Amino acid sequence: MEKFVSGLNGVLWSEPVIYILMIIGLTFSVLTRFLQVRHIKEMIKLMFQGKSSEAGVSSFQALSIALSGRVGTGNIAGVATAIAFGGPGAVFWMWAIAFFGASSAFIESTLAQIYKVKQDGQYRGGPAYYIEKGIGWKWFAFLFAFAALIAMAILMPGVQSNSISEGVKNAFGIHPAITGVLIVLLLGFIIFGGVKRIANAAQLIVPFMALGYILLSLVIVITHIDQLPGVISLIFRSAFALDSAFGGLIGMAISWGVKRGIYSNEAGQGTGPHPAAAAEVSHPVKQGLVQAFSVYIDTLFVCSATAFMILFTGMYNTEAADGSFIVNNLKGVEAGPGFTQAAIDSVIPGFGAGFVAIALFFFAFTTIMAYYYIAETNIAYIAQGKNSKWAMLILKLVILASTFYGTVKTAELAWAWGDAGLGIMVWLNIIAIVLLAKPALAALKDYEKQKKQGIDPVFDPKALGIKNADYWEKEYKKDH
Repeated sequence: MEKFVSGLNGVLWSEPVIYILMIIGLTFSVLTRFLQVRHIKEMIKLMFQGKSSEAGVSSFQALSIALSGRVGTGNIAGVATAIAFGGPGAVFWMWAIAFFGASSAFIESTLAQIYKVKQDGQYRGGPAYYIEKGIGWKWFAFLFAFAALIAMAILMPGVQSNSISEGVKNAFGIHPAITGVLIVLLLGFIIFGGVKRIANAAQLIVPFMALGYILLSLVIVITHIDQLPGVISLIFRSAFALDSAFGGLIGMAISWGVKRGIYSNEAGQGTGPHPAAAAEVSHPVKQGLVQAFSVYIDTLFVCSATAFMILFTGMYNTEAADGSFIVNNLKGVEAGPGFTQAAIDSVIPGFGAGFVAIALFFFAFTTIMAYYYIAETNIAYIAQGKNSKWAMLILKLVILASTFYGTVKTAELAWAWGDAGLGIMVWLNIIAIVLLAKPALAALKDYEKQKKQGIDPVFDPKALGIKNADYWEKEYKKDH
């Protein structure tokens, strides 16, 4: 099984794929005239505007659900793994994919809003919906929905719950099965409460967990502030093979940096559009901009916090291609949360294991919560109202079972399955957003035009020649 999954990942995440993702992000950046820089003030302002309704959630709640999915084990374990196998230069490539990926996140989330529907009294949308309505390929839409359902409900939750159980076992000596039962009980309470309960939980937990983690990293950076020029220089030199020690790792630095960057921030993956579609806004671009900023929060803030804690304290190992060590500062410590734990312990002795376990719990638990919401949206698409209550119940039981199973299975296989699930979704979604860039770019142009006129932008798809935007054509005026 491990050989099969490894072979599949070799195809899904081969070097050409990595470069294709970078090129697409760069292309979208050029086509949007680098909106991720031009509209950064607007992104921050829009995050706190808008209110929830009976059918939808607020922009901030949608952002929080998206961040629940983006900020997960990738921010702690994923960053450490990237440094272990790609060297410090991998951090630069994580930043690069976040910068370019912000434009991909904008395109996919704007499309989710353009083609969203009102189904069973609430907004639904995402790649399956925009593929069917925008491209007209119903078979491809169903293919994405099934791939997302399998990835989100079966393959991916185990990666997150495994990290929680390992962290808790390491810090507090609690058996993984006990941790698994507690996670399942808490997750069950939230997901059986519906979308509103997920949104409310996310908007309470996500800002608290992200800020707490970033603040601790700042404490570590400040206590090692004299090393700032050296660490920044090391990251850039290693990224471009200018460092003598890490010079031979440039290919691995790019590969691991981009792969772990995408795993963490999910730009272009097709997960972010699901909560984006649920937001109550007057124009699709509003939520597109908010979701673009969520990529920055995830990678430039939270991933950087982990990278700086590890690199400033020197608590990491880096392997060469032949399996020998270029850096071996943590003998016997596997690549993962142990690096972050050792970094914190070196500054605040005895605090690392407990803090990392708690951080992993919040990061990973909220991610599983977001996975459920994404899986639910795709069940809603597949079922189209037929026996959807039974389908939703089965989904809840499946995700609870896969979450529990993840707490007791090996981490290596969990990450391999997670990479495979992610790779399939990325491929299907990237094809869709490349084919559908035109409506999203037209919406951006329209939004900027209305802003210049000094009015609060309102979306009219007919005026832009965008077809099948049924909600905006038929229901928006009725609801407002």
